[in-house]
Amino acid sequence: MSLTVPPIPAIILLMSLFYVKRMWELFLDLPRWLRPGLGVKRWLVVTLVGITLVSLGIAVIIIDLYRTDSSDPAVLTFLSYASLRFLPRILRAAIFGGIGALFIAFGMYKLNRSLLRPFLRPDSDVVTTLADFQRRNRGPRMVAIGGGHGLASLLRGLKTRTRNLTAVVTVADDGGSSGKLRESFGILPPGDIRNCLAALSNDEDMLTQLFQYRFTGSPDLEGHSFGNLFITALADITGSFEGAVVESGRVLSVNGRVLPSTLHNVKLVASMELPHVLHEVRVEGESKIPTMAGRVRRVWLEPDDAPVFPPVINALLSADVIIVGPGSLYTSLLPNLLVDDLLASIRASRAVKIYVCNIATQEGETDAFTAADHIRALENHVGGDVFDAILCNINYSGSLNSTSVWVRADDETLADERAKTADLADNSHPWRHDSDKLAQAIMNIYNERAGPLA
Repeated sequence: MSLTVPPIPAIILLMSLFYVKRMWELFLDLPRWLRPGLGVKRWLVVTLVGITLVSLGIAVIIIDLYRTDSSDPAVLTFLSYASLRFLPRILRAAIFGGIGALFIAFGMYKLNRSLLRPFLRPDSDVVTTLADFQRRNRGPRMVAIGGGHGLASLLRGLKTRTRNLTAVVTVADDGGSSGKLRESFGILPPGDIRNCLAALSNDEDMLTQLFQYRFTGSPDLEGHSFGNLFITALADITGSFEGAVVESGRVLSVNGRVLPSTLHNVKLVASMELPHVLHEVRVEGESKIPTMAGRVRRVWLEPDDAPVFPPVINALLSADVIIVGPGSLYTSLLPNLLVDDLLASIRASRAVKIYVCNIATQEGETDAFTAADHIRALENHVGGDVFDAILCNINYSGSLNSTSVWVRADDETLADERAKTADLADNSHPWRHDSDKLAQAIMNIYNERAGPLA
């Protein structure tokens, strides 16, 4: 029997034209998807193999139908339309293959958009987000040790370079809101941990405003920050301070971990030289030391045998980079390093160990100190063989407040083979470190020490 085959169905042309523009854009974007490190190509191959096998199965069925003698003209007409049998075989293969590829590419693109939509920023696309995630996921394992605003500034820069980031925070704070909560609830001070959680958050601007918000107008809440109360409430819910810190990081979706240096209730004590006093004076409490208008000779923890928080040891021993500073020398950095097991873990670690010197002096702690004075005071407490590199600022432009001077990289500092210098100052606030400049300087030191495979 003869069969008259109609022209190519218009629906096929319409479908093809509908996707041509979008598929052309996807084709131009293909090199970005296929570059190394995204973890996409292997799954694309698996998907295409699966689609090919399904297509072969459908082809077998169609071929089997063709080989079946049928006297029903409607069946033959349908098969002719559906399979484009009236066209040359090569042209048919090209049309079906092209349309199939368009559908596969468009479907996978839309699927990825749907899956990643909750994680995409308004100004970013899928490939950029995925590439950034994979780059930071392969970043070096870094441990930053300190406290106060200096550690938070460092974390803001490092979180853009790696997701393998741990902040180790002092728990010797006894002033302000943290001190009140410590006295009222018997928990460790949450202030520095709050600052680090905010700095590591994906939505730092809003979270910082929320966590730093301080209540006013109520005698019970006066002076307390929301972040401190949040961590205190979680400590009560979870039954432990360490549980509160872990859950805070999970709830806030932070890029890394924040760990207290110890879970022991420690107190920072200083021996100080005061004006018009012939003997050294004992000063108790982290918040009181900077207010005594004297020179700190030595600081220590009481009790002096406080055990380190075990996860801190694991982080230090597996780290690629350990950074101490920036931050208040006597009240933020040394309270961590005076935990014996923590210092021993730093010494035992094979990581690149970097000390970041402050940009400006701090009233009551490091008045008139040079970079060499900072290093000398630090090593008098912890020993002289801890750090592989000492990072100092060399940008002294801008104005400081009347109580601070530049911490200069003097000749004694520059004569130290460990010394590294760079412009680290924040242009808007010259007494502070610029997060991005500092993070890049640390990455440069790490890459230099670790070699080309870093």
